Amino acid sequence: MDAEMFEYHKEEEPEQNEFFLGEKRKIIQPTSLKDPKLENLKQVLIDWINTTLKVKHIVVQIVEEDLYDGLVLHHLLSTLADVQLPVEEIALTSTAQIRKLEVVLGELNRRLGLQDNSQIKWNVKLIHNKDLLATIHLLVAMVKCFQPELDLPPDVKVEVVSLEVSSSGIKSDVQTEVLTEDSKTDSLCNTEREDPIEKLLKLEAHKVNTVKKAILHFVNQNMSAMGLQVADMDKQFADGVILLLLIGQLEGFFIPLCDFNLTPVNTSEMLHNVTLALDLLNDMDMQILNVNPQDIVSQDAAATLKILYTLFKKHKGA
Repeated sequence: MDAEMFEYHKEEEPEQNEFFLGEKRKIIQPTSLKDPKLENLKQVLIDWINTTLKVKHIVVQIVEEDLYDGLVLHHLLSTLADVQLPVEEIALTSTAQIRKLEVVLGELNRRLGLQDNSQIKWNVKLIHNKDLLATIHLLVAMVKCFQPELDLPPDVKVEVVSLEVSSSGIKSDVQTEVLTEDSKTDSLCNTEREDPIEKLLKLEAHKVNTVKKAILHFVNQNMSAMGLQVADMDKQFADGVILLLLIGQLEGFFIPLCDFNLTPVNTSEMLHNVTLALDLLNDMDMQILNVNPQDIVSQDAAATLKILYTLFKKHKGA
């Protein structure tokens, strides 16, 4: 692919929006569409998708507009669950898109453990019709299943008009729809989903030191071939040089010296090195959540430990 990445846009023929007897539909109230909490949730979901699919050069801008044909959902499922489905890569016609969505959503629902249709707040028709409410419900469920350590904005609710077509006409009712639970309600789940390093740092000092020593031993075992030894993880990884060398050593590739600063002399050069290291990890599907390059350069102990723990966890048994 020549371009670094392409912006993900698609066009489709207009959908039929007529109601059918017995059909139920929910529409978000215009006032809720402008709620900052909803906007924040949408942006977090977009950022999550784009980070997850960065290696595939897919960029999503509007959740409901860019997920309707199944391409993005297909790639998310493939990346997050290592699932290969017998569907075409790009579905151009409405019929092909619906057929693809049926396969992708069927597998997704199975992976999410949703066997009872009454529990499912989305379906092929809603996603294909670019229904925002259904699309957000689906993405939130995927985050909770496949990447539960990701912090979603809590307590996001919207007002919806619930419509139902009956023989006597269309019934309407205004309801409150919960998109994410508030932090208190979800506190038990949050404890289970907490980042393992953040959990570790809350333990007794001797337990933290035991894990640090194990990771440091692992690092030095792999750096000894280059005649390097690490004594202070936070300080020696701050400029990104040893981190890049360690990644190359573990993953079995050489990073050209022209791509990074071997002897960085200022913060800008250090940030360049660390940013390159994080990009390499993301490209290898080792996403380090809630860590910025500046954290490493600033010798943040938790951030440095998160990166090294990710490498340790992947390669300790190799």
